[in-house]
Amino acid sequence: MKTSRLVIGIVSIVLFLLVGMQSCAAGMGNALQDNGEVSGTAGLLLAICMLVAGIVGIATRKGGKGPIVAGCFYLVGGLLGFANAGSYSDLKIWSVLCFIFAVVFILGSLIKKKE
Repeated sequence: MKTSRLVIGIVSIVLFLLVGMQSCAAGMGNALQDNGEVSGTAGLLLAICMLVAGIVGIATRKGGKGPIVAGCFYLVGGLLGFANAGSYSDLKIWSVLCFIFAVVFILGSLIKKKE
């Protein structure tokens, strides 16, 4: 599980850049259209949650309560993104990816505790 947490943490940090730039573009589009959506802001919050979870996941990949904290950040980011996707449809994809990462971190931590 240590290797998978390390890989997911690195992927999350890289995806932070991609999701952050897409969210800024979506937020600019929402502002220009004046449609009242907050999908750009939700995407930026999801990206920040991914960054924090990735850093926590890398720093605490050997155990402790860190993987559960990282999983919770992924879960919060996924919920924020999925609830506010609106016209920014890629946000649903990033939200599902956050949910998958959350399951890996939380279940991996619970399985390790049982052993």
